[in-house]
Amino acid sequence: MPEMTFRVRWPDGKESECYSPSLVIQDHFTPGQDYPVRDFLQKAETALTQASDRVLARYGFACSRALGQLQAIRQTCTPFLNQPDAQVRVLSFKS
Repeated sequence: MPEMTFRVRWPDGKESECYSPSLVIQDHFTPGQDYPVRDFLQKAETALTQASDRVLARYGFACSRALGQLQAIRQTCTPFLNQPDAQVRVLSFKS
């Protein structure tokens, strides 16, 4: 199963490399695009859950790394959820 990473810039200017066990991330995000924090979080939840489900369908177990990445994204987004102008930028994809 092709895995990929996607680099993001958080509203505070910090950058992170995020993991997905599937290319499904490309169906939900566009490099160079800014997303309101709530939208980014919702898309990340959908995409990483789909990616983990693909692993489950193929190998018989969910992808704990994808679910861990989702948890990390949730934690990083939490401080910005009450800032209506806060944006997350998807910088790049790497497979």
